[in-house]
Amino acid sequence: MTTYLLAGGGTAGHVNPLLAVADALRARDPEAEVLVLGTREGLEARLVPERGYELLFVDKVPFPRRPNKAAATFPARFPRAISQVRAHIAQRGVDVLVGFGGYASAPAYVAARRENVPFVVHEANARPGLANVLGARRAAGVGVAFEGTPLKRSKVVGMPLRREIVALDRAALRDEAAAYFGLDPAKPVLLVFGGSLGAQRLNAAFGEGHGEGWRAVLDAGWQLLHVTGERSELVDPGAPGYVVRRYVDRMDLAFALADFIVSRAGSATVSEISALGIPTAYVPYAVGNGEQALNASSAVRAGAAILIPDAEFTGDRVRSEVVPLLVDETRRVAMAAAATSVGTRTGTENVVAMIDDALRD
Repeated sequence: MTTYLLAGGGTAGHVNPLLAVADALRARDPEAEVLVLGTREGLEARLVPERGYELLFVDKVPFPRRPNKAAATFPARFPRAISQVRAHIAQRGVDVLVGFGGYASAPAYVAARRENVPFVVHEANARPGLANVLGARRAAGVGVAFEGTPLKRSKVVGMPLRREIVALDRAALRDEAAAYFGLDPAKPVLLVFGGSLGAQRLNAAFGEGHGEGWRAVLDAGWQLLHVTGERSELVDPGAPGYVVRRYVDRMDLAFALADFIVSRAGSATVSEISALGIPTAYVPYAVGNGEQALNASSAVRAGAAILIPDAEFTGDRVRSEVVPLLVDETRRVAMAAAATSVGTRTGTENVVAMIDDALRD
């Protein structure tokens, strides 16, 4: 029996690919032991047990980025975290470790090396996190979701995706999706969304008020499915063909209905959209270290998407740049074909293959 330890967490961007790989390992060999390493503070503390996996804990020890109290305690806390992971590895007889970034991964990579356990690194973002930068130096295999990610000895394996996305037959579900959202399956649909919390910039550009980009979309003969986020106070104008939802728990149906998308550019979002072959206008979130723009760059280079800076995204930009794409069927077909060249639905299988190679070496 093989024992796998999957390390990562903190955000959905780390937890979701981890769970996709965990599900694949368990489905392939029900006798295998699949364990997850995470912190008590991260999203994994809720999502991992809900999916039926045992969660082993490690202290959350952020790398110091500036002189402060956390930096002063780091020299004592990080070795303790390493010791915690080494104890888990020894006690559970771990055969291979897989890290997905986040606070749990950094001590896990060091612990695995000291216990002579092979480990694999997967990086979901085009700009890698510090834990994976360090782990990649000694890893048995390094996989990245996007071309051009600067990690040593890495190869592009894609993103491990949710099962409902991997198996999605958009054409077969279109009628069901249209009925679910109250739209006409015979008319094209623009999907706008900014993640679970929404995106104020997108909402302002399309919504009722100063932007009113929704009017231009409807005037072009399209329908609009606008997922605003749970905290949004955007007013629904009640216009036929314009559906406003605060939250959608069936994003598979939203994707099935979408003929074009306007969205943020989180790594999972870009990977899912590219895998499904949907032409897109990305509006990267401007806060952070610029990773969202980098996530979208391979799709933009391939001609699958356009990128509009957040500060420039207004109702006028919707009318001048997005709407012309909606009415240009030849361009949209070419963008959809390009999307399939940069996206993959086999990211999970590719990561599992790296794990198998690590076990054989």
